[in-house]
Amino acid sequence: MSRSEINRAREMEVFAQVVDQGGFSAAARVCRMTPSAVSKLVARLEVRLGARLVNRSTRALQLTPEGCAFYERVTRILADIEDAERGASAGEQPVGRIRLNTSASYATHILAPILPEFLDRHQLISLRWSLVLALRMTTIFRMRAVRATIGFFPFAISLWKT
Repeated sequence: MSRSEINRAREMEVFAQVVDQGGFSAAARVCRMTPSAVSKLVARLEVRLGARLVNRSTRALQLTPEGCAFYERVTRILADIEDAERGASAGEQPVGRIRLNTSASYATHILAPILPEFLDRHQLISLRWSLVLALRMTTIFRMRAVRATIGFFPFAISLWKT
């Protein structure tokens, strides 16, 4: 079987279901496949990997040490795939802390009206701000060592002036 014909993610899902459900028949019901198809898929997976993953008997299914190690990695990979898909489909929510240093006047007239809506939309953002006296802001601008950040992460633009 060529590499392009193998759906590795599906193989991993089916194998994980075999382990989680404790057998081929139960996994087949969950995966909407026949027990024979599940058994053949796991057998092909074992051949491709060159390792026996499960010891089969009519009454029980037992993981081999290789099967145990493979199952642990498969569950992490499947969780990562699910996380990536969820992030892509729902749009990544910005996460983190915003630190604001601003004048009381700017905070009152510009930020106060817009921050509640922003924080409601981005609930994983925490805000830490401190008000700076106007005299201090003037002193900072006169020193010509100014850094201004315009916007919010991830669309922030930082400007340096020296």
